[in-house]
Amino acid sequence: MKYPYLLFDADDTLFDFPRASARAFSIMCRMNDIPDTPDTLQLYHQINLELWAAFDRGEVSKDFVTLERFVRFFQALGLPRDPAKCNRDYLTALGEGVYPLPHAEEVCRELVRRGHRLYIITNAVASVQRSRLRGSVFADLITEAFISEDAGASKPDPAYYDYVRSRVPGLTAENSLVIGDSLATDIRGANNAGLPCCWYNPGQKPRPADLRIDYEIQDLRQLLDIV
Repeated sequence: MKYPYLLFDADDTLFDFPRASARAFSIMCRMNDIPDTPDTLQLYHQINLELWAAFDRGEVSKDFVTLERFVRFFQALGLPRDPAKCNRDYLTALGEGVYPLPHAEEVCRELVRRGHRLYIITNAVASVQRSRLRGSVFADLITEAFISEDAGASKPDPAYYDYVRSRVPGLTAENSLVIGDSLATDIRGANNAGLPCCWYNPGQKPRPADLRIDYEIQDLRQLLDIV
C-alpha cells in the first residue's frame, strides 16, 4: 500500500456542493420572501465566490464571508432583509443537503476495504460540515474530519497541515496523499506542507505551471490505481 493515509477535501471532491448550495438557497428564499430565480442565484454565487476567494488569500475571516455575502446580496437587490437570519437559514439548509459526487461512495468503501484510513480536510463552516458528514454515506468511512475552525488555520496555510499531522500519529510525507479539486487551497496547501497531492479535475482545467501536481484524475475511480 503506497498511501495508507488519504486526506480528502470535501466539497466538489466528495460532495456535490453546487447542488446542495442551490437547494439551500431556494429554501432560504422561500423562508424570507426573496425572488428565487436563476438571476438571483447567479448574483449570490458571484458575490459568494469573490468573498471566498478573499478568504483563501487570507484577507478576511470565515465569519465575515458568511455574513457579508448576504449583506452585499441584499444591497445589490435593494431588498430590506436580515442578513444574519438569512445566513442562518441558508447554513441550516446546507447542512441537510448531502449529495455524493459520482463514484465517491464506492471508491471510499473500496479504499476502506483495502485498509486505507480516510480523513476530511476542509475550510467549510464547521457546523455545516459536521451535519453533512453525520447524515452522509461517508459517516462510517471517514476516520476523522479536520475543519479549519478547529485547527485555528485554513488551507493552504502550512499551520493547518501541522494541526492535521499532530492529530494523525504516523502520518508522513511518504505515506499520505492529499486529494482535492481546488488549486488554490488543496493543491497549493499540499505544496506548502510538503505533502504529495492528487488533483481531482473532472472539468479538465488547464494544468498550472506554478504548482507541483503529483497525480491528476478526472474520475474518482482512477484514484484506486494510484494509492
